[in-house]
Amino acid sequence: MTHLARRMFELLEPICMVTFAADESNEEQAALGHRTYWDGYFAGRAAPLGQVPAQVVHAAFYNFADGEAARHIPSAWETIPPEASLAARERGSAASLRRILGDELAGSPGLVRAADLTTKAATSAPTAGRVMYAGMRTVAVPGDPVARLWHSATMLREHRGDGHIAALVGAGIGGTESHVLSALDMDIHPAESFGRIHHLPKERLAEVMAGLRKRGLVDAEGRFTDAGRETKYRIEALTDALAVPPYEALSPAELDELITELEPITARLVATGSQ
Repeated sequence: MTHLARRMFELLEPICMVTFAADESNEEQAALGHRTYWDGYFAGRAAPLGQVPAQVVHAAFYNFADGEAARHIPSAWETIPPEASLAARERGSAASLRRILGDELAGSPGLVRAADLTTKAATSAPTAGRVMYAGMRTVAVPGDPVARLWHSATMLREHRGDGHIAALVGAGIGGTESHVLSALDMDIHPAESFGRIHHLPKERLAEVMAGLRKRGLVDAEGRFTDAGRETKYRIEALTDALAVPPYEALSPAELDELITELEPITARLVATGSQ
């Protein structure tokens, strides 16, 4: 089942990525009055949590640097209600999927079936300990198949993300440290050049790298040690294991059917970079 969880991540992630990579979601957020991409990102993604303080969003998102959430929350909600940002995120993401997939694939019986099975999985897992997933479970599932597929894939993404955070916490890996490990896993060197962290103060990045060296996870050149690579492997393996519960709601036949129906959808999205 852990192999299945990894395969489902590979199939569903390109669906979720339209929210961040394509234009429509950002355009919908800008039309509401959000000034920047990151205003819309924080306002839309955090919206299922309600109007919580920045500290709560920072804790739930986990891998943003100190102070980043506070630059957008709660100011992004002062004139735009969270539910409006959430609806704009859904509208834009569904519009991106329709454009990229085209009328034939977006309107196909296979997509409808994929949306139904993804929704069945996404609405079946326990919410205990899954803050972002629990928040998404409070949001009404759209009736439109394309929007429903995006919504349910995003629920499963947040479910997996909550499990990934649990794995990181258990391994004693902080948010910025997790980006360093991901960069090294992708053969990005120096890891400090990774797009998710390169903008951080050099002093902060030096502190993070020094801490990883002290723990024996990176060497003097800032590359993985054997212990560092093993730590990354264990985190990913546990993330996969923790992502299994939603798919236990589907029969083996339904899982096979879901994979079959998702493959052409994902292939189209991968070909365009979900843009």
